[in-house]
Amino acid sequence: MRTFLTVVAGFLALASGLRAQDAAPQDLPSAPVPPRANAPSQSSVASSITLDDALRLALQHNHALLALRSTILQSQAQEVTANLRPNPVLAWDAQFLPIFQPDQFSGDYLDNNAQFDAGVSYLFERGKKRQHRLQAAKDATAVVRSQVSDSERQLAFSVAQQFINVLLAESTLAFAQQDLESFQKTVDISESRFHAGDMSEGDLLKIKLQLLQFQSDVSAAKLARVQALAGLRQFLGFESVADDYDVSGDLDYQTMKATLPDLKTMAAQSRPDLIAAQQGVTAARSQLALAEVNGKQDLTAGMNYTHTAGVSSAAFAFNIPLAVFDRNQGEIARTRYAITQSQEQLSETAQQVSTDVVDAYENLRTNDQIIQLYRGGYVDQAKQSRDISEYAYRRGAASLLDYLDSERTYRANQLAYRQALANYMLAVEQLRQALGTRNLP
Repeated sequence: MRTFLTVVAGFLALASGLRAQDAAPQDLPSAPVPPRANAPSQSSVASSITLDDALRLALQHNHALLALRSTILQSQAQEVTANLRPNPVLAWDAQFLPIFQPDQFSGDYLDNNAQFDAGVSYLFERGKKRQHRLQAAKDATAVVRSQVSDSERQLAFSVAQQFINVLLAESTLAFAQQDLESFQKTVDISESRFHAGDMSEGDLLKIKLQLLQFQSDVSAAKLARVQALAGLRQFLGFESVADDYDVSGDLDYQTMKATLPDLKTMAAQSRPDLIAAQQGVTAARSQLALAEVNGKQDLTAGMNYTHTAGVSSAAFAFNIPLAVFDRNQGEIARTRYAITQSQEQLSETAQQVSTDVVDAYENLRTNDQIIQLYRGGYVDQAKQSRDISEYAYRRGAASLLDYLDSERTYRANQLAYRQALANYMLAVEQLRQALGTRNLP
C-alpha cells in the first residue's frame, strides 16, 4: 500500500513538472489594455476645443470605439488558448476492497488481496498543431487590429464632418447677428424718416416685415449651432467636454496640390480596410495550413502501475487512430474556398479604395473651382452692391425695392459662400478618409 501511494505521488509530481516546463511558451504576456480614461470631473474637461482636440477626445472617449477595441484583447486571449498544450491525464483505481466485510480490512489484506492501479497518459500532437494554431490566431488578431483602425478612420471623418458643421453654424450665426444689427439701423432710420414725412407708412411696414426675416435667421442659426454641438459631443463622449463647451476655428480655405496617381499610391499603403483585406488572405492561408495538420493523427502514450497480490508491475501503452475515413477532408476543402473568398474580397476592397480616392479628388477639385469663383469677385461685388444701395436708400436716392433686393442678394451670397467654404473643408476631410491618413501631400 505504501508503494502504491509513493507511485501516485510520483505521477502527480510528473504532471506538475510537465506543466512547469510548458508554462513559459503557454503563458503569453497579457495584452496592453487600450487607454480608457475615467470620467473626468467637470473642472478638468475641455471648454473650447480645436479639430485636433476633437479627434483626440473621440479616439479616447467614444464608447462605440472603446467597445470595438475590446475585440483586440479578445483575439489576443484566443492566442493564449491556441498556444496551450494538451493536459496530461492521471488515472487511478482500487479493486477488491472488502467494503461489505469491514472486519477484513487490514494492511496484509490490502497488500496481498486488493488491487491498485495508477497511470498517466499524454496526447502528443503531431504536425506542429500548436504552432499552427498560434499562428492562425495571431493572423486573426492582425485582421482585427486593422478593422479597428478602419473604424477609427471612419470615426475621424465623422468627427471632422460634425466639427465643420459646428463652424458653419457659428459662422452663419455671426453673420445673421451682424446682418440683423445692420438692418436694425436701417429700420431706425426709416422710422425717423417716416416721422419726418419722408417715407410712407407702407414702405415702413415693408422694412419692418423684412426685419422678421433677419430675426428668424438668427433664431434658426442658434438652433443649428446647438444641434451641431450636441451631435459633435455624441462622437466625443459626453463626459469629455463641458456642458457649455465651444469649438475653436474658422471656415478656412487652403489650396492643395496633389496628383491623382500619387493619391492612389498613398491610399494603397495606408488604407486600414485594404490592409485588413490583405491580412485576411494571410489569415485564410493560416487556416488552411492548420486544417491540413489537423488531418494528421495524434499519438497517445501512457504508463500504468499496478499492485496486486503483493506484486507490483508496470505497463506501457501507445495508441494512434488509423486515418482510414476521417482525414479532415471537409475542413481542408472549406479553407481552400475561404482563401478564394478572401482574395476576391481583397480585389473588391482595392477597387473600392481606388473609387473612393477618385471621388474624393474630383469632389475636392469641383469645390475648389467654386471657391475660386466666389473669391474671384462675386463676394466683394455683392457686398459693394449692398453697401451702395444701403447708402443711397438712407439718403433717399434709391427706392426701397432696390435696397431690399440688394440686401437679399448679399445675404444669399454670403450664406452660399460660407456653405461653399464648409463644403470645401468637407471635401478635404473626405480625401483624408479616402487616403486613410490625415497627412496630405
